[in-house]
Amino acid sequence: MDGSVRTPTTMKKGFPVEFVFQLFALLVSVLIVHTVYVTVVRPAAAEVMQAQAQAIAEDPNYVPERSVYVLIRDFEQEACFVLLFWALAIMAFKAYRGMRERRLLEQVLMPVGEGISILPEDTREYSRPLQALPDQERRFLLPKVLLTALHRFRSTRDIQSVATTVRELCEQEAERLESELSMVRYIAWAIPSIGFIGTVRGIGEALAQAHKAVEGDITGVTDSLGVAFNSTFIALVLSIFLMFLMHQLQLMQERLSLDAQDYAEENLIGKLRES
Repeated sequence: MDGSVRTPTTMKKGFPVEFVFQLFALLVSVLIVHTVYVTVVRPAAAEVMQAQAQAIAEDPNYVPERSVYVLIRDFEQEACFVLLFWALAIMAFKAYRGMRERRLLEQVLMPVGEGISILPEDTREYSRPLQALPDQERRFLLPKVLLTALHRFRSTRDIQSVATTVRELCEQEAERLESELSMVRYIAWAIPSIGFIGTVRGIGEALAQAHKAVEGDITGVTDSLGVAFNSTFIALVLSIFLMFLMHQLQLMQERLSLDAQDYAEENLIGKLRES
């Protein structure tokens, strides 16, 4: 085997699987949510509203109960659910990748016995098990950190330089994972924004029917105000739920970076000897 080490800067980028997955997840989310709304939600909401209107006409003191179908029947709520399931799919993809990377922390990637030191001349031998990993696993954080550390130790023969390289690489990976959550953050911002759009639309429709309320018919005004308040309520609930899951995913990614650094310090840096 030649003496070259495939570091993160020399690895070829593969097919953009994550980008294609995000597009596919968006299409599937739109299809499923719209199908459920057309076949279940809106017909059920229409039946509930018709039954409530009939009950009010028969008994003026009748107080209608809030129905879930009526709460989520409008277009703004449908768009919010589409974005929610799209974000959940993106986070599930990242969480699955993170769990695969975490499983490597439980494996012995560098079989170094107790009391054995690694000299600069030994780095090529210890890098072979890492280079023998499948291509996808070799692009994970822990193999990249270990391979880069061995390569740096062979070229510099300086343990402090290796420790600095490991720390910087883990910090860069943490920043990269943080930046990859930008789409999820955008969705978490877009959901309540769409809810506020529904609020503006509902209030605008209510104001347009103010003349009917003056004449004594407040049905149209109450329906429009219901659109305004329901869209905001659903959007805020979904946003809170999504933000909670996003912070859990971010915590898992940060722990992965810190654990990879600890793994390298315990299993590699602590066993390096300059001579």
